Amino acid sequence: MRSLILFIATATLFMMSCGNNQSNISNQKNDKKMSSTTELSNKQKAVAVLESLENGDKTPISYINPNKYIQHNLAVGDGLAGFGAVLQHAPEGGFKAKVVRAFEDGDFVFTHTIYDFFGPKIGFDLFRFEGGLIVEHWDNLGEITPANPSGRTQVDGATTLQDLDKTDTNKSFVKDFLVTVLKNGEFDKLGNYFDGDNYIQHNSAIGDGLSGLGKALEEMGKAGITMEYHKIHKVVGEGNFVLTVSEGKFGGQPTSFYDLFRIENGKIIEHWDIIETIAPKSEWKNNNGKF
Repeated sequence: MRSLILFIATATLFMMSCGNNQSNISNQKNDKKMSSTTELSNKQKAVAVLESLENGDKTPISYINPNKYIQHNLAVGDGLAGFGAVLQHAPEGGFKAKVVRAFEDGDFVFTHTIYDFFGPKIGFDLFRFEGGLIVEHWDNLGEITPANPSGRTQVDGATTLQDLDKTDTNKSFVKDFLVTVLKNGEFDKLGNYFDGDNYIQHNSAIGDGLSGLGKALEEMGKAGITMEYHKIHKVVGEGNFVLTVSEGKFGGQPTSFYDLFRIENGKIIEHWDIIETIAPKSEWKNNNGKF
């Protein structure tokens, strides 16, 4: 069973992706240039907050609830005070933030972003809104790595939002995949979730296709590297894109797994991820926990 967990776990492990701003993000930016009386969507507000790290715009701070902002990045203090402290310690030249993908699911918005945040990084951010204001934030950050054997980067790939009417179906499908294959290790059921070898991979260590995944997993096994998914905390999605937030272990260390899947014709066709080791509690700057 551990080898099963290892098999797809590595798939999720090594898929960090993407590249160009998707059309819906471009539309968001155009919308923001329209009349100031136009109410921004939660998605637009989340993107504005992230990009304000680079452009210095003070307006997006008003999109955060000043009396309730629950922070789950364990390296940042709780509330607006913790967020402000990060901004005050910005390096010379400031931060960089380019949102590649953004999606909205009810009160949640999740984004895929290229950062220079105390060093070049790729990040997934998850925001929860109440009454049009951000009240909670989670994220996973990882170092930028080279292109994979198929020449794909951590942030290139598809960005077009489709199949809005299939959001709930796709979320259920992805959750079933995580539970069945990644958590329970039932690798004999892989065919239920993939269209043969038609699978685009964005992790720098794995090539495209299930064959590329299998090769990488074999190498991991030889190196004695194990990966375990213990609990799926969140499954959020919009149309053909689904993000999962999971807890487990990688190499024996407590780990947070963020996996972004693109679904096409009822199968997983593309995948990005960020895996972050959970810091020991003695290093936490808030008591809200990673999840």
